[in-house]
Amino acid sequence: MRKYLFLSLFVTLFVTTLTAQQFDLSAEIRPRFENRHGYKSLISDGVDGANFVSQRSRLNFNFQQEKIKIGISLQNVRVWGDISTLGADDNNTALHEAWAEALLSENFSLKLGRQEIIYDDSRIFGNVGWAQQGRSHDAMLAKFKISENSKLDLGFALNSDSESNTDVLYTNVAGYKAFQYAWYNTKLNNLGVSLLVLNNGVEYDDMGSQEVDYSQTLGTHLKYGKGKLAADFSAYFQTGKLMDNDVNASNFAGNINYKLSNEFSLGLGAEYLSGKDMDDASSDIKSFQPFYGTNHKFNGWMDYFYVGSHMTSVGLVDINVTLAYSKDKFSAKIIPHFFSSAADIYSGSTKMDASLGTEVDLVFGYKVANNIMLNAGYSQMFAKDSMEVLKGGDKDETNSWGWIMFTFKPNLFTSK
Repeated sequence: MRKYLFLSLFVTLFVTTLTAQQFDLSAEIRPRFENRHGYKSLISDGVDGANFVSQRSRLNFNFQQEKIKIGISLQNVRVWGDISTLGADDNNTALHEAWAEALLSENFSLKLGRQEIIYDDSRIFGNVGWAQQGRSHDAMLAKFKISENSKLDLGFALNSDSESNTDVLYTNVAGYKAFQYAWYNTKLNNLGVSLLVLNNGVEYDDMGSQEVDYSQTLGTHLKYGKGKLAADFSAYFQTGKLMDNDVNASNFAGNINYKLSNEFSLGLGAEYLSGKDMDDASSDIKSFQPFYGTNHKFNGWMDYFYVGSHMTSVGLVDINVTLAYSKDKFSAKIIPHFFSSAADIYSGSTKMDASLGTEVDLVFGYKVANNIMLNAGYSQMFAKDSMEVLKGGDKDETNSWGWIMFTFKPNLFTSK
């Protein structure tokens, strides 16, 4: 049935190009080999790591007429071998995006449907492009162009598990029952300024009564660039309620990058995400949550922090250095991260050292062709005793992660 649906969709969109202003069809095939031996958490003594190949396959349709834009992205995500070679069905195919945008005037549009939401450095809202499945939301965006250098987005979402005739408790499979946000961005010469206010609602059962608690994330992101110097700074604060618990958390980050030559650049970064002392018995939520960001981009690529874990833990202080090289079709980076906890760690009654360890990330890139990219990387975690308390496993094992990835992104068809 799904095959017929996709075929019908393709034929319909192809035929509409007879009268459309613009129609684009593109694809992405992205297989990635990984060797995980202490990825996300310290591996235990005597335990073997994992080797596998995952793959993202996407077919992207983009269509525009005078007053309308449509974007549809069909996606299949798999691990090589998870479907029999004689498999008759594949449940790994879904719509990553399916949205329509009404261009109501030169300065105002409405965008509705399944869509990626990306702002600034992707710390709070990002598409999680590294993950094969990516992230997209069912939402409505009202987009305002205030001036040539300023814009405002208002976002709204309301989620349910299914159509129902009565009020049914939502499972929060999307991570939220509802949200509303405002994002404002303006450019002032060499400085870009963004302001974000997010009202995030989670539904829960409170002694038989269905309740939705809202927490608020408020903050700013500044980006500066002039000549060989680039810098950014962000500050976010969280307050409100989550499942009847008070929220009080914060996040501060800054990065500076200087281009040493045509090929080399040097960067220095630091980030603080608040946490909660392990001996704090209060119900208050003091750990910052970067809700829908591309967390793999931050705090080391081995994903020990904020990628499916560490959200309600002791927080993090991350100081990192980036040395980057780029020439012609080749690029390389080495990034050491020095991690420590933002709150107190205890093992029993013993207070542990705040230092968690050092991660070193190394990545290479080679542009095989305009639409073919080869990337490879190796990371290793040199953990301390405090990391064992948080993550378990054995810090003295070789905790490493290696990967090789091809990305094919051809443009298949364009009609104007």
